[in-house]
Amino acid sequence: MNRLTGKRALITGGTTGIGLETARHFLAEGARVAITGTNPATLDAARQELGNAALVLPSNAGDIQAQQTLANTIEQAFAQLDVLVVNAGIVDMRPLEKWDEAGFDRSFGINFKGPFFLIQALLPLFSNPASIVLTTSVNAHIGMPNSSIYSASKAALLSLARTLSGELIPRGIRVNAVSPGPIETPLYGKLGLAKDDLKAMSETLTTQVPARRFGTAAEIAHAIVFFASDEAAFTVGSELLIDGGMSNL
Repeated sequence: MNRLTGKRALITGGTTGIGLETARHFLAEGARVAITGTNPATLDAARQELGNAALVLPSNAGDIQAQQTLANTIEQAFAQLDVLVVNAGIVDMRPLEKWDEAGFDRSFGINFKGPFFLIQALLPLFSNPASIVLTTSVNAHIGMPNSSIYSASKAALLSLARTLSGELIPRGIRVNAVSPGPIETPLYGKLGLAKDDLKAMSETLTTQVPARRFGTAAEIAHAIVFFASDEAAFTVGSELLIDGGMSNL
């Protein structure tokens, strides 16, 4: 339980779901942790749960200027950064004819553009060695209806695991990705669906997963801990699909 002792970590989108569970695991493994979010209610809930063990910061992943502000805050708090987990993101599912420019820009801004410029802003702070873990999605691999923009944004983020690894490994920075399938998190409740429609969607997704269940946030957090730790020192530019076989079987 000491795989991250002494490491300083930032987890974006860390107040609920996979991000919050990852923060719990990082703290249990000995890391110093900062998390971000935008919802005042979940920010307060995370503060109450984690107490003084974590730095809880309001920050909008889609606001480009906010990325430099966040980097400045992390520098003041930690001086350097050993681990970045890019987990903040949104799921906006629409048929092709329902998309507009504002929705397109919002999805790409939060899921790809903001994270890209956050990594850029943090670059002077990364220690050597350091680890960046990107939370992408099984949707980068499958042709799910109504997921065109979401899938494209996650595919773009997944590409960074390879391209930035090639660019940053001389600095000692490893970049890897975890790509979850359907996971039991509050994310699906943010789709704006009625209760019956949400239940129907969940049942449909379950039939598409060979394991016949949703995954848990803890199962994703375990993988992120591995990528963040020195156990993964020779793992560079890799993706771990954690999807119950959804993309492979």
